[in-house]
Amino acid sequence: MSNIPFQTIDWSKISKTEHSGETGTAFWQTLQFEQTRIRIVEYSAGYIADHWCKKGHIVYCLDGEFISELENGEQFFLQKGMTYIVSDNLSSHRSVSKNGVKLLIIDGDFLK
Repeated sequence: MSNIPFQTIDWSKISKTEHSGETGTAFWQTLQFEQTRIRIVEYSAGYIADHWCKKGHIVYCLDGEFISELENGEQFFLQKGMTYIVSDNLSSHRSVSKNGVKLLIIDGDFLK
């Protein structure tokens, strides 16, 4: 894992990038370290991811609710205060949000 020195993060100063879904839009605020990425991600109402992701993540729901859908048809409902975790290449998953959601997502080489 990267050596990340102590620091505070003022997310209001981190610019947002826009990413279109199959439907809806995702807005990312991203901090990239050598082997670790930390993001605040907001999905608009009606968001469906445009791809099946195989990357590992730690996902914490900050506000709202969403479904983490697996390619095999399983669905997991998460709401504010809940987390899911998965390592790289252990599932194909995508996010779906009916009413919008705000997430903290951490991923990187430590999830290989």
